[in-house]
Amino acid sequence: MSEKRIPLSTGELASLTQQYPTPFHLYDEKGLRENARLLQRAFAWNPGFKEYYAVKAAPNPYLLTLLKAEGFGGDCSSLPEMVLCDKVGITGEDIIFTSNDTPAYEYAKAKELGAIINLDDLSHIAYLEEHVGLPELVCCRYNPGPLKGGNVIIGKPEEAKYGFTREQLFEGYRQLRDKGVKRFGLHTMVASNELEVDYFVETAQLLFDLVGELSAELGITFEFVNLGGGIGIPYRPEEEAVDLLLLGERMRALYERCIVKNGLAPLDIRLECGRMVSGPYGWLVSRVLHKKETYKNYVGLDACMANLMRPAMYGAYHHVTVAGKESAPCDYLCDVTGSLCENNDKFAIDRLLPQVEIGDLVIIHDAGAHGHSMGFNYNAKLRSAELLLRESGEVMQIRRAETMDDHFATLDFGGLKQFSV
Repeated sequence: MSEKRIPLSTGELASLTQQYPTPFHLYDEKGLRENARLLQRAFAWNPGFKEYYAVKAAPNPYLLTLLKAEGFGGDCSSLPEMVLCDKVGITGEDIIFTSNDTPAYEYAKAKELGAIINLDDLSHIAYLEEHVGLPELVCCRYNPGPLKGGNVIIGKPEEAKYGFTREQLFEGYRQLRDKGVKRFGLHTMVASNELEVDYFVETAQLLFDLVGELSAELGITFEFVNLGGGIGIPYRPEEEAVDLLLLGERMRALYERCIVKNGLAPLDIRLECGRMVSGPYGWLVSRVLHKKETYKNYVGLDACMANLMRPAMYGAYHHVTVAGKESAPCDYLCDVTGSLCENNDKFAIDRLLPQVEIGDLVIIHDAGAHGHSMGFNYNAKLRSAELLLRESGEVMQIRRAETMDDHFATLDFGGLKQFSV
């Protein structure tokens, strides 16, 4: 069972809100670093191991710089994500660019940066060659279809828009080989927020076997396999985190059996985790504005789904605690809501909390990935600040809150006087 805590006392948190008004996202540097080092240790047996942090999870230059210092690269899906990595010194093959329905200018930037380009479809080989030119190293994304089960977030692989079929993969690498590509990688991503070690071992088995078959049939050598991300976190207190050291050891044994004993060339193991790296080390801190009692009890916060949309989008569970009342009995049944003009703007439904008072600080846990980054401006809501709790105990602002000037900056009012309807 995981214990849901924030690394600040109630007094420290209350003091922080005097300088930084709620709502805000808070991240823990110490927790992030320790978790990053644990992941590195789990795969230290593989000399070429590389974790490409999924930038979409928390695209903040301070967090990326922190993770770069721990040896991480960046997994990017867009031009701005690649540029963000480049700006913080994550460059060249420390970037992997995995996208779909990709415009030529994004491929061009990836090639310019020396990033690893991970193709999503057989037709993209000709598209890349025509518009940009093929780089020396190319990776392809495999969609195993019904050979591999998915889960609720990412869906069934056979219904996903991503990746090559098995037959297309053989044809794709044949084309790449014949067009002069010399270096190859293989990628898949078939689950999200998965907590079972066996799932990832089975995925690795799928790719290791495929590497053997592709190498034998096409006479090419693979440098790496990217097993994707998808390692989950225990959003619910009763859930257990994935044992990373056990996962690494199981992967090592599989590698010995499938790669080493079959005489295949050494393979670098790559991952592109986001949620598992930063999710548990971020919190959305909010304050109770209203209590409403009609057909149900409602606790209304100064945050809304514009600050954390996972519960509304996926029905996802995020644990909620009330600062200073962590040990109080949870006997108040309520929905925890925001002010957005949407009825699904709820962080929790039928949740038992301690007796809540207006003005209480409420902490929404495990918001360090796919939290702030999924924010939006519907209802003209302004996105909140991001803060980082340093290992020294200092708290620094790493993204200011949006202002109304920010919101109106892209609108053109200049022609209104001449505008007729």
